[in-house]
Amino acid sequence: MSSVSTYLNFPGNTEEAFNFYKSIFKTEFKVPISRFGDIPPQPGMPPMPDADKSLVMHVELPITGGHILMGTDAPESFGFNVNYGNNVHIALQLDNRDETSTLFEALSADGKVTMPLADMFWGAYYGSCTDKFGVQWMFNCYTK
Repeated sequence: MSSVSTYLNFPGNTEEAFNFYKSIFKTEFKVPISRFGDIPPQPGMPPMPDADKSLVMHVELPITGGHILMGTDAPESFGFNVNYGNNVHIALQLDNRDETSTLFEALSADGKVTMPLADMFWGAYYGSCTDKFGVQWMFNCYTK
């Protein structure tokens, strides 16, 4: 079933922040924390700095009302520059690729595609954009 989550980017302290949120909401992570070191090497991808391998690539924490808080570290070595205000995304978990593509095209129109929709190593069809109003969106679809 489709759902919407809030996705937070941190400059290297995601695990600390999410352990704090976990203690507040008294819930458990939905899945084990994924680390950047878990990313399989890709052709043409430069070697990952050792310091980045232990950083959080993805974490999910149910908070309240069925809402899932998600997060990642956004290392500068990957080209990220986290400023409070640009560290929040609306994350859409969609049911099919057509719906994903339609919403992606509509929301990225007159905005900026930050990652084109593509099949990802974690098994999803994924992409991200910033809409014409500066709101950041992430699209994730596990259904083909």
